Amino acid sequence: MEDLTQLEQQYESFCQMNLKLNIERGQPGDENFDLSNGMLTILDERKIVTESGVALRNYPGGVCGLPEARELFAEILGISADEMIVGNNSSLKLLSNTLMWAKLRGLKTSDQPWANGPVKMIVTVPGYDRHFSLLDTLGFEMVSVPMTPDGPDAEAIERLAGSDPLIKGLVFVPTYSNPTGETISAELVKRLAGMNTAAPDFTIFADDAYAVHHLADSPPERHNLLRACQEAGHPERVYLFGSTSKITMASAGIGFMGASEANVAYLSQLMGMQFIGPNKIEQYRHVLFLRSYPGGITGLMREHAKLLKPKFEIVQKVLRRMLAETELASWTDPKGGYFVSLDTARPIADEVVKLSTAAGVALTPAGATYPFGKDPHNRNIRISPTRPPVKEIEQAMEVVAHAVKLASARFDAAR
Repeated sequence: MEDLTQLEQQYESFCQMNLKLNIERGQPGDENFDLSNGMLTILDERKIVTESGVALRNYPGGVCGLPEARELFAEILGISADEMIVGNNSSLKLLSNTLMWAKLRGLKTSDQPWANGPVKMIVTVPGYDRHFSLLDTLGFEMVSVPMTPDGPDAEAIERLAGSDPLIKGLVFVPTYSNPTGETISAELVKRLAGMNTAAPDFTIFADDAYAVHHLADSPPERHNLLRACQEAGHPERVYLFGSTSKITMASAGIGFMGASEANVAYLSQLMGMQFIGPNKIEQYRHVLFLRSYPGGITGLMREHAKLLKPKFEIVQKVLRRMLAETELASWTDPKGGYFVSLDTARPIADEVVKLSTAAGVALTPAGATYPFGKDPHNRNIRISPTRPPVKEIEQAMEVVAHAVKLASARFDAAR
C-alpha cells in the first residue's frame, strides 16, 4: 500500500479542486431523457379516443389501465395483457398499494388481513433502500438473506419461509438487482415457485425495475416467475412490478404490475375504491411513442445503452487502474441495470463516503443498502454513474478509489 503521508497529501489536492460531483442516486442523464422528447408532442386534440374506443378526456376506462397500455407493457414482463394492471408513476406506488391492501384486507389467498398480527418480510442484502424504508413504514419486520450470483439465497429463503408462518413474503429485484446486478437463474425461479411455505399466502413481490435495461449485447436470459408459479401449482404466489421511469421520463413514468388473472381481479376491485382510473392521457402518450419508436421498446433501450455503457466502462477502468492490485476492494461489473456495488476489504465504507463527500463527491450513504441503514460489515458502497457526463464520472471515481486507499491506510495505522 502507498505511504500514508503521500495518500494524505494527494487527498488534500483533491479537496482543493472544489469539485461538485454526484454519483449518489440512480437517475438518467438529460441525454437519456432527450431520447423521449418526441413523447411530449405525439398526442394532440386529434387523438382523444384510443383505438379500443376509450375516451381519454372522460372518466371511464377501467382501473387496470388502457387495453393498449396493458398489451404493450405485458411484453416487458413476459405475460399477457389480462394479467396486467397499468397505473401512474411509479412501480413503487403499486407495490406499496398492494402491501397496504394486504395489511388491511389480506391478499386473495389470505384467510385474514396481515395487520391482524405481526408480519415479517424477507429482503435481500445488499438491496434497495426504498424497499427497506417502505416495509419499515408499513410495519413489517425485515429478515435479511444474502444475494448470490444466481439471485437471493435459495436455501436461506426455503428454511425461513418453510418454518415461520409469520413470514409472508419476499421482496427483491430479479433482473440486474439493485445494487449488485445479479439476474435470477432458472433453477432459483423454479425453487421459489415450488417451495413449501409455512404461511399459505406467502407471496413473492418481484420489483423488475431493470427488466429491459441491458448494457451488454447478449443479456442474460430472463425466467418468468409468474409462469413458474403457475406450473408449480401456486398461481397466486407472485406479483411482478415495473415502470418506464428509466425508459422514457422519470417525472412522468408509467408504473405497471403483473399477476394471475384472479389476483388482478381481486386487487383491481380494491383499487377501484381508491380512484376511478389512472391517467389515460399519459398512458396513451407512452403507447403512441413507444410503438412508433424504431425497434419499439427494444430499440429505445439500445439507444439508452449507447449512452450508459461508456459511463459504466469508465467506472471499471478507474477502479481497475487504482485498486485492482491493492486487494483493498472488490466490485461488480454489471451487464445491465443502474448501479455498481463496491465492497471494501476493511470495515471502512462510512469513512470512504465521508472522505469522498468532503472532497466534493456525493455518494449514497454507507449502510443504505441494508435495512435501517446499518451495514453490519460496514463494507458496501453503491455507485450510481448514470446521470453525470463521463468526464465527471472519471473524476468522481478517482476520488472514491483514493478514499478507499486512504481510509484503508488510516484503519491499518490505527490498529
